[in-house]
Amino acid sequence: MNRAPITKAGAARLRTELERLKFTSRPRIIAAIAEARAHGDLKENAEYHSAREEQSFIEGRIAELEALLSTAEVIDVAQLNPGDRIVFGATVDLEDEDAGTRVTYQIVGDLEADIKQHLIAVSSPIARALIGQHVGDSFEFTAPNGVKHYEIIGVRYR
Repeated sequence: MNRAPITKAGAARLRTELERLKFTSRPRIIAAIAEARAHGDLKENAEYHSAREEQSFIEGRIAELEALLSTAEVIDVAQLNPGDRIVFGATVDLEDEDAGTRVTYQIVGDLEADIKQHLIAVSSPIARALIGQHVGDSFEFTAPNGVKHYEIIGVRYR
């Protein structure tokens, strides 16, 4: 079985979400269903149907998180020591050679990727182009809006 990589911090975020769903959201929705049932006829009870739909979503997400966490390979990025070579978990400082702007990304597992947080999936085109590169290297990759050229300014593991 192929185990999906995830950083230690990403696994902790998923565990926190799982605990919130199990111990806060689930009891709240069970109480809401019980209250809606008390209102009588379930056929035309919108509160009941809404609560059941939310319960279905919560239970599905709990099952999904439990499955993901049970099969994921948790990697402690702080324990990696690849020098200035870029591997999974690296936080990379890049300079866009065309625009002259700088950006920082961390290469993480597909399960925890969030571009708004500058967390890019190891399977993304930019991450695949970065893996194996070193500080000072220039590289290019094909983005949805065209070919991008970057220079690697720095790399760290935290």
